[in-house]
Amino acid sequence: MSDSVVTSSETAIAQGSQSFAAAAKLFRRETRDDAVMLYAWCRYCDDVIDGQTLGHDQEARYRDGQEQRLARLQTETARALSGEPHPEPVFEALRRVVARHQIPARHPQELLAGFEMDVIERRYETVSETLDYCYHVAGVVGVMMAMIMGVRDEETLDRACDLGLAFQLTNIARDVIDDARVGRVYVPAELLSRHGIDRVDTEDPAQRAALHAAALDLLDLAERYYASAMAGLSALPPRSAWAIAAARRIYRAIGLKLRAGGPAAWERRVSTTKPEKLRLLALALGDVAKSRTAGPGAPRTGLWQRPRPQRP
Repeated sequence: MSDSVVTSSETAIAQGSQSFAAAAKLFRRETRDDAVMLYAWCRYCDDVIDGQTLGHDQEARYRDGQEQRLARLQTETARALSGEPHPEPVFEALRRVVARHQIPARHPQELLAGFEMDVIERRYETVSETLDYCYHVAGVVGVMMAMIMGVRDEETLDRACDLGLAFQLTNIARDVIDDARVGRVYVPAELLSRHGIDRVDTEDPAQRAALHAAALDLLDLAERYYASAMAGLSALPPRSAWAIAAARRIYRAIGLKLRAGGPAAWERRVSTTKPEKLRLLALALGDVAKSRTAGPGAPRTGLWQRPRPQRP
């Protein structure tokens, strides 16, 4: 594997997601290389759509030309998925990961379909619709990451998807104010209405308590998916299980901080510190040990179901 492709991918994860970067260090080297390469492609596509650099510094007129940028992503991704070597490192990274692990082409395409939902400014009326969005921008990433770790059975892939859903629900709750400022509202209308909100008004401090209550509803929902994801740890190789358990702990901690901080938590970006991450890495090792002795996980009764491949 070309060092430049891996190195550029490592830069993307280091600057684009400190939480995932911390967890990824626990993988075996080969798994880590493929995980960061997949992440680099996901991060790049997200940045192209949102007019950002590694998740930061959004351009004021980022909506201009979005459809054209999406079309280019679709074209270059299709080229990578065809198996043709790609001159751009980020698409070459995708090509290698998909080929090495035989990841179905539909999965990267599903991620792009999620970004298309942002381009067309989809509105979310129900929790199910929000979960559909979460699947396309995060749940399917969990599925692909699990495939990199050697998972092929559908039940474990469902648990990997659940972790991605939990991550995205946490992100939505944390970023509801910032998202609304750029015209995006992922909290479903039925939850907002439950708390007396017809429209998210980022400049109305009197609305913050109700908006925080709606965010807590999402965090409560995320807890069900975090719990489900635990049942998939036992199917992973030990170091991969540790990395995933650590990511689960770190992302979940963001939601716990938002919950504890109340509406005032939105006054600054909610995140975990380096010492907190180190503590959570240690706790995650205990999660792995527990998963090796625990019985079968609880069934996924009542949880959102990702699209399954059609059986012949």
